[in-house]
Amino acid sequence: MANVVVVGTQWGDEGKGKIVDWLSERADVICRFQGGHNAGHTLVIDGAVYKLHALPSGVVRGGKLSVIGNGVVLDPWHLVKEIETVRQQGVGITPETLMIAENTPLILPIHGELDRAREEAASKGTKIGTTGRGIGPAYEDKVGRRSVRVADLADPATLEARVDRALQHHDPLRRGLGIEAVDREALLSALHEIAAQILPFAAPVWKVLNEKRKAGKRILFEGAQGALLDIDFGTYPFVTSSNVIAGQAATGVGVGPTAIDYVLGITKAYTTRVGEGPFPTELEDADGQMLGERGHEFGTTTGRKRRCGWFDACLVRQTCATSGVTGISLTKLDVLDGFEELKICVGYDLDGERLDYLPTAADKQARVTPIYETIPGWSESTAGARSWADLPGAAIKYVRRIEELIQCPVALVSTSPEREDTILVTDPFAD
Repeated sequence: MANVVVVGTQWGDEGKGKIVDWLSERADVICRFQGGHNAGHTLVIDGAVYKLHALPSGVVRGGKLSVIGNGVVLDPWHLVKEIETVRQQGVGITPETLMIAENTPLILPIHGELDRAREEAASKGTKIGTTGRGIGPAYEDKVGRRSVRVADLADPATLEARVDRALQHHDPLRRGLGIEAVDREALLSALHEIAAQILPFAAPVWKVLNEKRKAGKRILFEGAQGALLDIDFGTYPFVTSSNVIAGQAATGVGVGPTAIDYVLGITKAYTTRVGEGPFPTELEDADGQMLGERGHEFGTTTGRKRRCGWFDACLVRQTCATSGVTGISLTKLDVLDGFEELKICVGYDLDGERLDYLPTAADKQARVTPIYETIPGWSESTAGARSWADLPGAAIKYVRRIEELIQCPVALVSTSPEREDTILVTDPFAD
């Protein structure tokens, strides 16, 4: 059976939630493999809206196993609140339907405090645009070998040792930022209290997934954010603190690379970005305003207004390469209805030299200007289209031109937030 990885090919907010939910119906297991609760997925099912941040999108589908993998950094207090919220919406969540990898590192209150203090202390032009939820500092502790992990919650002595190791690092940092030292006993007390609500979900996820694969179950690997926020291949330093590209799916849950059969890249029909960092095709005119208004471009997690711009084929071709994308799901095509003409970035000008990729150096990223190709728009509505026959000819030409420029085929086209409003070209789960 095919196992599918879903990744965003831009700066996030590509509409992964709907597509993951759409694919979840075909999957047996849905896994989150990286990120934290700084990324949000919005699902619309039969008119009900679910906003998920830590939980895998599969939790709203009955009969599925949802997994939070070790590549995630998990805020246990936020998770408990999110579980309660979706339970109030009628979604049943039990240890039989949700598993958390025992080796998942935890986001502690000290991580959020450090995150916010650093951002406040940063001078203009050096702010990263973090959500302040502690994701970065939690990943720092992971690679620094001082994380508190889910399994540590089960043993008081181990937990105390882990906390003490973390505080040896954090207390000096806090002094330098003018923050009071951590209240060790209060932190331990909070962890002991939350442990009873988290440990029932803890499991050796790598083992469970290996057994599921042997049994022929279909696994869907769900990424958060977008590949342009990848810590290695994104627009550094304006990136997230984890690897976002498809290769992380394997290490983020504990399976080998041969477990991945298909990589679906979720790609918005235009481009958006939240927070700081380079954005070559950003529009600060009426067209950009229209894209933002029609696309309801506000962050699920922060509510921050997203920056909007034309489709950047260079960037998407680049991320399709680094993630080994098999096919893309083109989302929000309907937002482009009514534009007389559309522009696609087909290259960059850097001091008179033409480039077909975004350079790595930050100073060069800041200096590139987009080279556009202009194609006709369409006046007809594409909203709710479920087949190619429902699309205007100009819209089909736009999609086909994108395929040519990014050198990757379109597998799906999404024409509204409703899961049924999807044109299927290639089923990623096809055997």
